[in-house]
Amino acid sequence: MGQCYYNETIGFFYNHSGKELSSRWRPKDVVVVALGLTVSVLVLLTNLLIIAAIASNRRFHQPIYYLLGNLAAADLFAGVAYLFLMFHTGPRTAQLSLLGWFVRQGLLDTSLTASVATLLAIAVERHQSVMAVQLHSRMPRGRVVLLIVGVWVAALGLGLLPAHSWHCLCALDSCSRMAPLLSRSYLAVWALSSLLVFLLMVAVYTRIFFYVRGRVQRMAGHVSCHPRYRETTFSLVKTVVIILGAFVVCWTPGQVVLLLDGLDCKSCNVLAVEKYFLLLAEANSLVNAVVYSCRDAEMRRTFRRLLCCLCLRRRSAGGSPRYTASTQTGTNTRIMLSKNGHPLMDSTL
Repeated sequence: MGQCYYNETIGFFYNHSGKELSSRWRPKDVVVVALGLTVSVLVLLTNLLIIAAIASNRRFHQPIYYLLGNLAAADLFAGVAYLFLMFHTGPRTAQLSLLGWFVRQGLLDTSLTASVATLLAIAVERHQSVMAVQLHSRMPRGRVVLLIVGVWVAALGLGLLPAHSWHCLCALDSCSRMAPLLSRSYLAVWALSSLLVFLLMVAVYTRIFFYVRGRVQRMAGHVSCHPRYRETTFSLVKTVVIILGAFVVCWTPGQVVLLLDGLDCKSCNVLAVEKYFLLLAEANSLVNAVVYSCRDAEMRRTFRRLLCCLCLRRRSAGGSPRYTASTQTGTNTRIMLSKNGHPLMDSTL
């Protein structure tokens, strides 16, 4: 084993990796921090609202909404982690201890890993529901809890590993440029694991789409409202494209530069874009709130009740408002499935 540098400063590792450590606030730093603070505040507010909505509305006490709540919690954590980063970046980076730097990095890695893993868990739950022709899966609450615990164990594992072992304090030649205290192999594994999650999501949602399209086509021969079923298919396509498209737009740029840095691409100027791509990945925590929750009609009604205290009091005094099912509620594309032309039960994506 080579010499270890546990007593060195942050500047030592940044200088060795070739990453500039600014001593004053540059215009680029100010822009990044301003955008980062704005995104972080929006992420915190929207995901707090989602968690409050799921906790207050008993109709949301279903497996899919528990997972949506966990997604909101992971994204809320990501907002806190990014807020912490914004207050410890720029010239303030040089003031961090090695432990402080690892805490800053670990918060980001843990929260973003939990968010991505929960997206995959939601896809698996939707697959189970659609295949069972159910509005919500009948997954036992204990199994949902185990799934959520598994997500956070994996996230904490990836987040804590760098501080304990997967660093380059004892192997300077393996240090990355984007994260000068981390091993390049860690960045490569993180990027590849996120790519694997995306491919699994593509496979799950593709199977859901072809399954539903096949059922709709078979049903079209028994019903007269053919345009309605074509519209259902188009709605399903739209929902899948939004889900996967949001993931690709927000995550792909950051994963590409992480992978290039992890593979030690000398000619790739990853440092020129890393801050903006990290901001884009953080923005996914805001996009998740819109794609998975805010487009749900019942969720929006709950938001209005929470945001309007007077309205909430009137409704609580006069009784709960009557629930009206909608044809399409955001990620919930409701489809009447049957085997013989008669509606059996609607299923959601």
